[in-house]
Amino acid sequence: MKAVLGGGVTARDRAVPADLENLVPAASMFRSLGDPSRLAILGHLALGEHKVWELTDHLGLAQSTVSAHLRCLLDCRLVAVRAVGRSSVYSLAVESEVLAVLGAAETLLAVTGDAVLLCPRYGSGTAP
Repeated sequence: MKAVLGGGVTARDRAVPADLENLVPAASMFRSLGDPSRLAILGHLALGEHKVWELTDHLGLAQSTVSAHLRCLLDCRLVAVRAVGRSSVYSLAVESEVLAVLGAAETLLAVTGDAVLLCPRYGSGTAP
């Protein structure tokens, strides 16, 4: 689990139970990524900067929904905002790191055959 927290994992580390308190930040980060709308927003921001109205138009979501998800992503420091005239423009705050996590998730999904969809707690209960 040290890899999640930024360190390397050795064979010795695997035998030691994880200190659950130290895993709270990582679990919180994964929860911030655990909503399809937030993932879609991050995907659009990976293409470049967007205003809220552009995201609502592209995603077909209500402005209030997009704004709430952007607030979450801002609070987690995954997204940055800057003023352009009277508008706010959003972008990925840590682009290479966000893209690396999203890419790793896609790789893990490919390797596991999307088995997470069958998970009774987090999946839809049906395979694609």
